[in-house]
Amino acid sequence: MWKMLCEAHETAAPGVEWVPQMGISRHCPVRAIQYWMEPLLELNVFRTFDLSGDELAQPIEVFTPIYRRAKNAGLRLKAHVGEFGAADDVWRAVEALELDEVQHGIAAAQSPQVMRALAESGVRLNVCPTSNVMLGRVARMEEHPIRRLYDAGVKVTINTDDCLIFGTSLSQEFLALHQAGVMTAAELDGIRQAALT
Repeated sequence: MWKMLCEAHETAAPGVEWVPQMGISRHCPVRAIQYWMEPLLELNVFRTFDLSGDELAQPIEVFTPIYRRAKNAGLRLKAHVGEFGAADDVWRAVEALELDEVQHGIAAAQSPQVMRALAESGVRLNVCPTSNVMLGRVARMEEHPIRRLYDAGVKVTINTDDCLIFGTSLSQEFLALHQAGVMTAAELDGIRQAALT
């Protein structure tokens, strides 16, 4: 299977960087995740590690041994947190799991202390504006907290979230923030350029 994926990448888009990610769900028992991840790590192909699913399914700390293993394998560490939880949940996850990036993380905008800690640590938030509005986490695009995060010096990227469900492209995400008056064109271009590094 892995060989087929590599061949498909080489045939269809050899000039596009491919970053295979190992993703796990918060609903899975930790012992099961540990069992499943070992043979996958032995492939030595995954470059990032992500945790998704219901933020309230299990306390974030139960995943610490899994993240230590992923870090020891050289993977970049991410987790979905702060989309539905609180600001403190974001920072607790960053500290407990030693995250490099947070998927969503918009709840951090509720706390000046958490935003300051994120800015100082350089941990990046990968924000999905349309998803946040459609799921009711943000009332209107004009009120999106990416503005507060950006102004506080938090590193942010702009992303789509499940394109088939939310029906938006990356260009449309950038345009929506601009048309809503949340970010200027220059600010959006700066975010775009920083995300490429």
